[in-house]
Amino acid sequence: MALKMEDIVSLCKRRGFVFQSSEIYGGFASCWDYGPLGVELKRNVKDAWWQSVVRERDDMVGLDSSILMHPKIWEASGHVATFSDPLVDCKKCNARFRADHVDVSAPCPNCGAKDSFTEPRNFNLMFKTSVGPVDKEDGSNIAYLRPETAQGIFVNFLNAQNTSRKKLPFGIAQIGKAFRNEITPGNFTFRTREFEQMEIEYFCRAEDAPRLHQEWIQARYEWYLSLGMKKENLSLRPHEKDELAHYAQSEASTGTTDIEYQFPFMSEPAELEGIANRADFDLSQHAKFSGQKIAYFDPERNEHIVPYVIEPSAGADRATLAFLVDAYHEEEVKPGDMRTVLKFHPKLAPIKVAVLPLAKNKPPIVEVAKRVKAQLAKKTMAQYDDTAAIGKLYRRQDEIGTPFCITVDFDTVEKDNAVTVRDRDTMLQERVALDQVEKYVLDKLDV
Repeated sequence: MALKMEDIVSLCKRRGFVFQSSEIYGGFASCWDYGPLGVELKRNVKDAWWQSVVRERDDMVGLDSSILMHPKIWEASGHVATFSDPLVDCKKCNARFRADHVDVSAPCPNCGAKDSFTEPRNFNLMFKTSVGPVDKEDGSNIAYLRPETAQGIFVNFLNAQNTSRKKLPFGIAQIGKAFRNEITPGNFTFRTREFEQMEIEYFCRAEDAPRLHQEWIQARYEWYLSLGMKKENLSLRPHEKDELAHYAQSEASTGTTDIEYQFPFMSEPAELEGIANRADFDLSQHAKFSGQKIAYFDPERNEHIVPYVIEPSAGADRATLAFLVDAYHEEEVKPGDMRTVLKFHPKLAPIKVAVLPLAKNKPPIVEVAKRVKAQLAKKTMAQYDDTAAIGKLYRRQDEIGTPFCITVDFDTVEKDNAVTVRDRDTMLQERVALDQVEKYVLDKLDV
């Protein structure tokens, strides 16, 4: 049976991964809130990314730049002039579409009217706001919610390089919110107006850019595989010339390649991450618009250069959705007995281990279970649960992707001073001594 979007949405709501934003007020279109498990899953995705691209490398530093920035930054970056989509309206039902997503000579997809579309017009995707309590008639207090995190890195290039003393090649990484006033958001959390990016700007010499571009494409592709994503669902797609962003259109650039994921509810693979060779466009533009000299000084060669930039740009929300979908399994445990299980990589699982007392009305069992949970919680994400029978508790933990369950039973307190550890994927159970259970579980998790 093919997985449907409704299956994922239902699971996310039922188990506390994702909720509709403003639900008690009827919801707010294409806005979503991460629940108790969803916030852990998304945090784990971001932490795994940060660990891989910053902490495990000697050539990377981090940054957390402001969402609101000087409006001239968006002129320099090209967003004011070029960051737009073609828009058409149906004159009969007032439905709005991207012109490149509909056949303007065909009937309206919403109401079926023919020859009802307006002429296409460009619609800038940036959210405008104003700084201060009063709107000024001359527009001098207009600002924008950033549509990407990249520009915050570029305008801090000198600050980050001078304080970290990094030599080329080196990179700056950032995780943060971005905002795009999309005309047609949808597909659950895949395309939203408010989202979180995980971006790297990797600065290098022009002659090294083609090689480093390919190295980053491969490194980022392998990151998804290292966290358990199925290879058959991933693909690499170089951009065609007519779809390249303005910063990748120069002859100096080696273009952009997307890492795509085949979501089961989409007809074609969709972008998870783009890796672009932006050449020297960004630093040159900001030097021009700011009037400041932005260059890297190489003391060994005694020269100033404007570095080229390789940009791996991933969506934290899209990656989270892809990992969740990829982990989703429905299995027949025995004839007529189905279970839903999320087979997350242990690094991504919201709950790593659940501690379950076999009898919640037996104080000795409860006391040991709570002690084990408290002990494990110092090292990993552990949960105590006594709200159902043990079989139902196992299925609940399977459905949220918990790799291991520890059951404290009568034998634990009366006989062998051991507990039962159950593996999520195999459902096999092993008896482990209480004084060894922490080491056993942490070694298995290997996180």
